[in-house]
Amino acid sequence: MKKYLSLCLAIGLGMALISWGKTGHRTIGRIAENHLTDKAKQAIHDLIGDTSLADISTYADEIRSHEEYKYTSSWHYINLPTGLNHDAFVKAVQEQNQMNVYKALQNLELQLIDPASTRAQKVFALKLIVHFVGDLHQPMHVSRAEDQGGNKIMVTFNGKQGNLHGLWDSGLIEHQGLSYEQLAVKYDHPTDVQVHQWQHDDMLIWLYESYQVSNQLYKDAEANPNFDEDYYQARLPIIAERIEKAGIRLAGVLNDAFNGGSYSIIAPPPVGRVIKPDTIPSKDVARYIHKMVVVTGQIASTRLVESNNMTLLNVGADNPNQDFTIIIRSENRSKFGQPEIDLKGKTVTVLGMVTDYKGKPEIEILNPSQLSVVAQ
Repeated sequence: MKKYLSLCLAIGLGMALISWGKTGHRTIGRIAENHLTDKAKQAIHDLIGDTSLADISTYADEIRSHEEYKYTSSWHYINLPTGLNHDAFVKAVQEQNQMNVYKALQNLELQLIDPASTRAQKVFALKLIVHFVGDLHQPMHVSRAEDQGGNKIMVTFNGKQGNLHGLWDSGLIEHQGLSYEQLAVKYDHPTDVQVHQWQHDDMLIWLYESYQVSNQLYKDAEANPNFDEDYYQARLPIIAERIEKAGIRLAGVLNDAFNGGSYSIIAPPPVGRVIKPDTIPSKDVARYIHKMVVVTGQIASTRLVESNNMTLLNVGADNPNQDFTIIIRSENRSKFGQPEIDLKGKTVTVLGMVTDYKGKPEIEILNPSQLSVVAQ
C-alpha cells in the first residue's frame, strides 16, 4: 500500500510539473503561427516540415523524464523569493548562476541561428524555444523554490483537491472546456500597438510580469486556499493575457531569428570569416549586460571546477579583477578539448550574451563557433 501511495504521489507531482498543460502550450503555438512573417514560416517549415508549432510545443515536457535529457529539468522555471521590487528582482535574476528558463532561452536562441549548428540542433532548439517562451509566461514558473513553484501548496477548486501549481498549469484552462484552436481564436486579439510593444519588451519584463502574478497567487492561497467559481472568473483574464502575450512574443523571437533582426540575438559571423580584434574590448563588457556582443580580450587565468566540471576562463585579469568570465558548462566542455589548458594566455574573440553574476559580467558559450583565437 505504501508503495502504491508513493507511486500515485510521484505520478501526481509529475503531472503537476507539466507547464500550462498541452492545451495552454498548444494555444500559444497556434497564436504565434498567426503572427509569423512569410520568411519565418518558410524557415520553420524547412526545419520541421508540415508539423505545427502547436504540435512541437509540448516536446520539452515529453523528454524531460528521459535520462539523456534530465539536464533540461531546471530550464523550465526560475526560482526567486517573493516580495522583491523591480530593481531587486532584476538583481536577483542577474545573480543566479544555475541554469534556468531565462538563461536557457538565451542559449537556445543563439543555437537556433548559429550557422555551425547542425539541422538536428536547430530543430531541438526550436522545439524548446516554443515551449520555454510559454513556461516563462506561466506565473508559477517564476516563483519560490521552497514550495517547488506552488507544487507543495495544497488548494481546492470547486471542492476538488490539488496544488496551486497544477491549478495554474491546466486546471483553470481545462475548466473552460475549449480546444486549443478555440482558445487561440478567443485570445488572439491584440492591437498593432500591443504587438509592437510586447515583441520589443525585454525578456526581464516577461519574467517580472509573471513574478508579479505569482506573488498575488501566493497571497490568495494564504488568505483562503479553497477556490470556487468566483476565483476562476476573476483570474481568467490573467490566463488569457499571459497566453496571448506568450504567443505574440514567441512569434517575435522567431521572426527576428529567421529574418536577421535584433530582438534579443544577433547573427554570428558567417562560417569561414576571420574574426579580427576590432570589436568591443573586454574592459567595456560590463556596459553590455543582457546584450549580445562580440568581444576581444586575453584569457589571464583559467579554472576547472571539480564539483561540476565547469570551465571558467577569466579575461583581462585574474579573479576577482577580471573584465569578464567565459563559462563553459560540463555538457559542452568536450567540444573545446581542454580549454582551461589550451586557451590560457591566448587572446580570443567571443560571441555571446553578457549576463551578470554577483556584479561580475559573464558570457556562456555553447559551441566552438562562438570563440576564435586571435592570431598574434
